Amino acid sequence: MPSSAGAEFAAAVAAKDWQRAEALLDPGVDFRALTPRRTWEASEAATVTAEVLSRWFGASDVIDEVVAVEEREPVADRSQVSYRLRGHNGDGPFVVEQQAFYSTEDGRITWMRILCSGFRPDDPAAG
Repeated sequence: MPSSAGAEFAAAVAAKDWQRAEALLDPGVDFRALTPRRTWEASEAATVTAEVLSRWFGASDVIDEVVAVEEREPVADRSQVSYRLRGHNGDGPFVVEQQAFYSTEDGRITWMRILCSGFRPDDPAAG
């Protein structure tokens, strides 16, 4: 069972459980993210799930495995979690990793920054 809001968020993303992800976010969350081709910003939890997460991981993107979820020691009031997922879609198998820094208040994420590797072709033979 996940031990922090960040690990719970990673589990919700892996399950594509946008309702759970939204419940982990403060309604007025300060959210920003960087993907290989775009920056993303949102100031409402519902926007994060409806216009960001559900676009990153669309209906045709199937998550097959949570490869890793790692939490690090907080830096003052900032916590950090990274998660790597394997899946597949019409383009074939992929692997994706996200690094998230976040702050919480009353158990909800109030501030979050995510850096995403983008979907990379997954060739297990390549290591």
